[in-house]
Parts: sequence; C-alpha cells; structure tokens
Amino acid sequence: MGPLDNPVSFSALNSLVLALYLGALLAVGAWFSRRQKSTEDYFLAGRRMPWLVVAMSMYASLTSAVTYMGLPATAYQENVSLLVVSIVTLLVAPVLVTVFYPLYRRLGITTSYEYIGNRFGRGARFAASALFILARLGWLGTVVYAPSLALSVVTGIPLWAAILLMGAVATLYTALGGIAADIWTDVLQFVIMVAGAAWLAIALIRGTPGGVSGILETAGAAGRLAVFEPRISLFRMSGFMVAVTFFFQLMQDYGTDQTTVQRLMTTRDLRGTKLAIVFNAVTDFFLIGLLLFIGIGMFAYYRAFPALLPENLPGDRVLAYYIIHALPDGVSGLLITAIFAAAMSSMDSGISSLSTVIVHDIVRPLRSQPAPDEHDLRLARRLVLGLGALSTGVAFYVSSFRHVIEAYSTIISLFSGPVLALFLMGLLTRRATFAGWAVGCAVAIPATLWIQYVVKVHWIYYFPFAFGLTFLVGLAASAGLGNRRKHAG
Repeated sequence: MGPLDNPVSFSALNSLVLALYLGALLAVGAWFSRRQKSTEDYFLAGRRMPWLVVAMSMYASLTSAVTYMGLPATAYQENVSLLVVSIVTLLVAPVLVTVFYPLYRRLGITTSYEYIGNRFGRGARFAASALFILARLGWLGTVVYAPSLALSVVTGIPLWAAILLMGAVATLYTALGGIAADIWTDVLQFVIMVAGAAWLAIALIRGTPGGVSGILETAGAAGRLAVFEPRISLFRMSGFMVAVTFFFQLMQDYGTDQTTVQRLMTTRDLRGTKLAIVFNAVTDFFLIGLLLFIGIGMFAYYRAFPALLPENLPGDRVLAYYIIHALPDGVSGLLITAIFAAAMSSMDSGISSLSTVIVHDIVRPLRSQPAPDEHDLRLARRLVLGLGALSTGVAFYVSSFRHVIEAYSTIISLFSGPVLALFLMGLLTRRATFAGWAVGCAVAIPATLWIQYVVKVHWIYYFPFAFGLTFLVGLAASAGLGNRRKHAG
C-alpha cells in the first residue's frame, strides 16, 4: 500500500500554518488593490520598486515548485549534473546586464516584445507574444501541479481538489493587487523557500548516519555525484549538455521572457536592474547546490533506512513524503508551505505577465482608437482571473507526465526556444527577417515534437535543439529570401 492510499494525517498545527500563509497572501492582494490607479501601477508598480525587493521577487518567481521539487528529485533519481546550472547562471548575468537590459531601458518598454515589434514589425510582435502565452500557460500548469501533488501526498486530499485550491488562491490575490502585490508576496515566499531548503538540509545531515560524509559516500558509490561524464548520450543527462542547455535557457528566462523583464523594469534605473540580476545569480549559485544536496541526502537517508520508504514511490513525491514523515508537526507544515511559496510566486508572476502581454502587445495595437486607461485596468484584472482558471485546467494535463521537470522542458522548448532565436537573430545581424524566422519555426517545432515523442531523447536536449534549429534555419531562410528579392528586383 503506497502513501497515497494511506496518507499520514496532516496535523491541525500544520493545517493552521498553511492556512495562515494563504490568508496572508490574500490580505496583501486586498491591500494593494486599493492602490492600483492605472495600468502603469498594475503592470509595473509605477517603476519605483527597490532593487533588492525586485531581486528577491525575480528569484522566487522563476524558482518554481518545479525547481524546488524537481531538483531534489533529479539528484535522487539520476545525478547532480544540474549543479552546472549554478555556474552557468553566473556566466549568463554579464550578457543580461550588457546586452538586453541597457537596450530595454533605452527603449523605455513595458514588455520585451515591444523590441521585437520595433525590429521586425507588428506581425513578429504578435507571433512572439503568442508563443510566450502558449509557453507560460503550459509552464503555469506545471507550477500548479507540483505543489498540488505534494499536498495530495501528505494529506490525502484528492489531486483535483488540491489543484483547484492552489490555482484559486494565487489567481485571486494577483487579480486584486497586480504586480506590486506579486512582488511583495514574493519577498515573503523567497524567505520561506530559502529557510525551508536550509532546514531540510540540516535535518538530513542530522538524520543520516555519518552526516555530510555519509551522504556523500553513499551518493558517490551509487553514481549520484557524477557531473561530467566522458560519454555523451542522447538518452542520459551529462554536465556538458546541462551547461549548453541552461546557458541558452537562462538567457531566455532572464533576458527575453516577460515574466522576468516585467519585474526588472519596475526598478528605478538600470543600476537597480543590474544589482537585481547579480543578486539573483549569486543566490541561484547557492540554492541550486542546496536543493541538489537535499536530493542526494534523501537518497542516502532512505538507503540507510529502506523500510521507511514505500516501494515504487515516484521520485518527485519523495521530498513531500520525507517532510511529512521525518519531520515534526509545525516544521513539516512550514516546509510544505515552502513548496506552496515556490509555486505561488511563479503562478502570480506568470498570470500577471500574461495579462500584460495580452493588453499591451495584442489588444492595444489592434485598436482603431485608444481606450481609457481605467478600461484597460479592468480588462487586465478580468484577464488575470481567466488566465488563472485556464492555467489551473492545464495543470490537469501536466499531471499525465512522469516528471515535473520533463513536463516543464517539453512545453518550454516548443515555444520559448523559437522566441529566444528571434531575439538573437534581431540582436546579432541586420539580415535576419521575420519571414526567415517563421520558416525556422515551421521546421523546428515539428522536429522538436519528433525527438520528444518518437526518438525520446533525454529532456535536457529539448531546448537547445528547438532554439538552435530555429536560429540556424531562420538565418539561412532569411538569406535565401533576401537573395530571391534581389534577383526579383
């Protein structure tokens, strides 16, 4: 009998901790709802947020429950190759502060896709915005599903009910308070996430025979400490491919994705933006290592005490199972709340940025005449409610995947990989065209589906394949179309 058939009771104290946290989020949303007077306030908090607050919010929004549960699960099941991501984060930061954000500040944009419109025209802006919407809806499904799964594991609440609870609370406080509520609640969520990860690591060190050395010895003997392997396989994760994949994926996440761009554009000036990026990179360096250590710590703990772990428990459920079985009441409630914090911070930023893109990049450019700002503010709130409901529905689809990180990579590669290709084509060469990029997308998207579902390569290859194929075919097609126009002329 597995843990879902006979769950441990989620104590009254744990339930109180979780309820107080969810109530606090709704209270913050209600407080900021009275201060939203314009779409500038709702979308960008008046561009007056302190850089440290924005940095914490940015980190919390992208460090979703997919990361918080997925990194330990990956180390537990495979190895710690994702440790390379912490180094790659530091390498990507200089690109962001020297290439992307000085350009955005100079243009005074609200969304990153305004640059695409300036460079390639309105059709390209619509296409990039549409791909962002598809990518973030899928991403939101994963960040709703992951904590809902955790809550289901530890309480016995049906998964569907947990998904609905998660989606409803995050949608409501975001609709009320806009980006300001998102950012300030993210600060609380950042603190809970980091403290929760530190507590878990200490608990595993104290509970595993031999402490740190015992964990490393057990993990090393089982191959869990492998990072750089001499052989590269399409069907296994390696440190080299992690570096390649995440260099481009982090460039997309932090440099072009509206979820992050919107937050960084709320700072007062470029200096604040740069400081937020550096803070995020340094925090990422430490927290990724900590989450991976938790994964190998759980592996060593259950190797030492195998009778405590049910047979055939999926790897992405082990963290929630360990929290509720091995830790005392109250503490376990706080740590389950940390998983909710990771998810809430991602969902609020996702639906907020989606509503911003729909209003600013699609609705306004298509109007024949401007509408009052109050109208767009009401529209943005209604969009948040609708998008929250849609994202909650997508979470039910995501539940069919075997692994939350696999689900995330499947969706992001299809839609965000081509978007990064369009940005870099625009930044790196004047010869690139929107038509050429469209040809690249037409080739790359079905080809990516083919490697995912027919060849079934490891998910680590999804994003660089989709990005690289779009970029290369797009440049070649741009050159071909340009030569054809010259001959026709």
